[in-house]
Amino acid sequence: MKEYALDLQLHGKYAGGVSRNMEIPVMAEQSRLKGLNVLVTGDILHGQWFEHVKKNIEEESNGVYRDLKGTCHFIMGGEIEDNLRVHHLFYLSSLEAAQELREKILGTGKGGALDCSMCGRPKLKLTAEEFAQQVDNVGGIFGPAHSFTPYTGIYAHSDSLKNAYGEMHPHLKFIELGLSADTEMADTMKENHDYAFLTSSDAHSPWPNRIGREFTRMKMQRPDFTSLKKAFGSRDEDEKLITLNVGLNPREGKYHCTACNSCFAKYTIEQAQGLKWKCLACRGDIKRGVRDRISMLADTHKGIHPKFRPPYMHMLPLAEIIQLSLGTKNTNTKAVQSKWADFVGRIGNEIHVLVDAKEGELREVDDAIAKKIIAFRNGLVLYIPGGGGQYGTPIICDTQEELARKEKELAKELSGISEIARQRTLAQFG
Repeated sequence: MKEYALDLQLHGKYAGGVSRNMEIPVMAEQSRLKGLNVLVTGDILHGQWFEHVKKNIEEESNGVYRDLKGTCHFIMGGEIEDNLRVHHLFYLSSLEAAQELREKILGTGKGGALDCSMCGRPKLKLTAEEFAQQVDNVGGIFGPAHSFTPYTGIYAHSDSLKNAYGEMHPHLKFIELGLSADTEMADTMKENHDYAFLTSSDAHSPWPNRIGREFTRMKMQRPDFTSLKKAFGSRDEDEKLITLNVGLNPREGKYHCTACNSCFAKYTIEQAQGLKWKCLACRGDIKRGVRDRISMLADTHKGIHPKFRPPYMHMLPLAEIIQLSLGTKNTNTKAVQSKWADFVGRIGNEIHVLVDAKEGELREVDDAIAKKIIAFRNGLVLYIPGGGGQYGTPIICDTQEELARKEKELAKELSGISEIARQRTLAQFG
């Protein structure tokens, strides 16, 4: 049995807000540079994307698919939006099963928008239970996408997965955490102890600072649907088939805090409720954050996990660490991309650079950037948390002393409550 790194949520070029470079050959090559072994095809129910996938992958052996250059393996699947705007992931055994699912959904008369030019993520008129039934009918598996996010996460609309999926609930095997939550947060809800956790990127572009920014490591007999289904269903405490969840620190997620979705001012949940969800600063709408939503539903203590649960590793994309080291405005500058290419070219793929490479190897490429990578590995990082649709800001410190100093200097920013909200609290309670 071999260990694979999988990214099982992303979109093809026909979905709204997605790079035109999101094509199978580009995705496969960039996954090699990232260090991923398996990708989901993404958006497989979209007619044009289905044809693109069909032309650009081949069946290596029964049920095992890869791109035409043999760079990366692919599993059939995608993401849909149900009648309540909740997003769900699904995975299938073959191209034929994908075609069958498409036909069955169209046959219900609730197919919604499967093929419009900007909706690679189909907007269906089916309920969560009805969609899950259709997936099960063709032998597939399903689960909620970015489960806690305020707009399209399943917990934004329901207090329990049992209620959301109805009679199909017993067939549920996994939930996808999303960028604003991690294992420590999600396992404070007892019902989640019944499911495998999936971490994935929801990438809208193929570049390594997006694709694989969250991924899952699994032991699989083969990189195919059958092994994926087995891993999701395994509760073996002695040989965990899901070996690691990797993702951003939740505070970097753009929906972590309760915040205004216009000016991003952050509030406590009590303040947001008292303000009737209208921002003090700009009168924009305040959106409840993942942190507060999970707190509302939590019914057990942090640190309690089912025995089959693997570790969760926080990680930043290499380009972001280089950007922080160089002090540039974004990850797309020539300086950042040049250094990124140096590290990946000399050491190996990005995941190896971030997780496995020895300090000496890193220093041979660039000493200053190597220090930031090691500092991040050692947990010398603070986050000004995100919210309202704005990503959080990581701050990597070089020493424990610098971390302690900045933690004091930036205490207000790190708290996840904006000054305008803080002043209101002072005015109310003195």
